[in-house]
Amino acid sequence: MGAAHQKMWDIKKEALRNKVAPEDFEPTEQKMTSFAAAYGTILYFEDTSITNHLAEQFTLYKDNFPIWASQSNGIMQFGIWSALAEIGIGASLQHYNPLIDNEVKATFNIPESYQLVAQMPFGNIVAPATEKQVVSEDEMVLIKR
Repeated sequence: MGAAHQKMWDIKKEALRNKVAPEDFEPTEQKMTSFAAAYGTILYFEDTSITNHLAEQFTLYKDNFPIWASQSNGIMQFGIWSALAEIGIGASLQHYNPLIDNEVKATFNIPESYQLVAQMPFGNIVAPATEKQVVSEDEMVLIKR
């Protein structure tokens, strides 16, 4: 929150400035400014040292541990997002990694084994969520009887 939150979005803006053509940068800058206007940002990481240790400890399932770590992180994100929504706080989930990973680790003194997964700016709800195109339930869920 505070200066750290602002620094996070400055890192992203500058990383994108180096990737987006100057004549196309204005919409990107506006988007970063909107995220920076939030109250704070939650950074989600996976500690790969734990995942790797478990994979070594349980070799029969070693290929599954990265998948399970991703699923665990995803359900944590969902839970936090839902809890924020329950108390009237808006949030969105952003993914600017790996573009910003090294700078984030250096700036915030994050351990090397931590892998940035997502960023969740949160704050006042300034507009209702827009309708998203989704795959129909018939295509998404397969039920065999």
